[in-house]
Amino acid sequence: MWRHIASNALTFLIVGLFLLAGIVAWGTREYRAEGPLEAAICLEVPEGAANTDVLTDTLLEKGAISSAFVYETGARYSEKSGDIKFGRFRVPEAASMEEIVDIITRGGRNTCGTEVIYRVGINRTVVDVRELDPATNQFVELETFVVAEDEPPVTYQEVKADGSATFRLVIAEGATSWQITNALGQIDVLSADVTDPPAEGTLAPRDYEFSEGDTVSSILARMQATQEAILTEAWQNRVDGLPIETPEEALILASIIEKETSVPDERRQVASVFVNRLNRGMRLQTDPTVIYGITRGEGVLGRGLRQSELRGETLWNTYVIPALPPTPIANPGKAAIEAALNPDTTEYIFFVADGTGGHAFATNLEDHNRNVAVWRQIEAERDSDG
Repeated sequence: MWRHIASNALTFLIVGLFLLAGIVAWGTREYRAEGPLEAAICLEVPEGAANTDVLTDTLLEKGAISSAFVYETGARYSEKSGDIKFGRFRVPEAASMEEIVDIITRGGRNTCGTEVIYRVGINRTVVDVRELDPATNQFVELETFVVAEDEPPVTYQEVKADGSATFRLVIAEGATSWQITNALGQIDVLSADVTDPPAEGTLAPRDYEFSEGDTVSSILARMQATQEAILTEAWQNRVDGLPIETPEEALILASIIEKETSVPDERRQVASVFVNRLNRGMRLQTDPTVIYGITRGEGVLGRGLRQSELRGETLWNTYVIPALPPTPIANPGKAAIEAALNPDTTEYIFFVADGTGGHAFATNLEDHNRNVAVWRQIEAERDSDG
């Protein structure tokens, strides 16, 4: 009997340990995942606050966290719970609970007030100047202006910033390393200490906060570290049977996916087309690779491709080369990297624009030709209306 009881007890212990491990894994994911905050807020931490738990009710009320238990447990586990600093701190939209804890324990100068956002795009930088509205505790737009890639640098005076301003970069998915490096060099709040851009594809397009006087090289290093972490995690979670042998090849494929579609729901479908083509030994035949072979990522082509260029032999022209190009053609975002390593399961081997911003997919040439004819008709109608 005692042997039976001991056996049952051991079984319950093992099950309990598995359940506990599952709860810990879930809590860790929730603590580090994007939060529910839809817009940046200014969070006031009262003087004399003993630990991060003081703000739990406030963060829940403002919609900044989804779980008081996960927030408080994560802060204690990271050994930051007692390091809270008083003041007013900007909490960005979608901030994770981990990021919020870091913000209110790192401290520093007042981070609420004027906010300057540099939105680095494919061929220009849009500068948004915002200010906190005390009545609503939300940021409101003050001014927006555009700086093209060939224009003089954005100056500190032009953005009407002062000593309390915070600065943020928003890097567009699909921008090239040259475009990003060139844009950062135009911001004279930064110390421009870089002339050669990092390797293509190694910069993670996302939001980055920075301070006046930060170096361009330090920001690029943060982008590279972030991209490496994203790629490592995605590679570890990849599906079986992919025609991709290294993380570097995954990054190349992800960059092509990024340039081919801006529709989030399409990324895995587009990935499936390229994976199917690679598995069948077909050329990828994608225009963005031809463009990259012409521009090398330095600027925008600014016109349609010529037939001679589609046939031209470059290292990147996938109408000519039989497989992936040797390097990425842009800096893909996390979603494109994950799509490359976890594509939809389809039989698609063709796709073409459908006139709505998305694409029409096909499993055979006959259907694809019909889709192409529809797209050509849409193009002709647009040209006649113009």
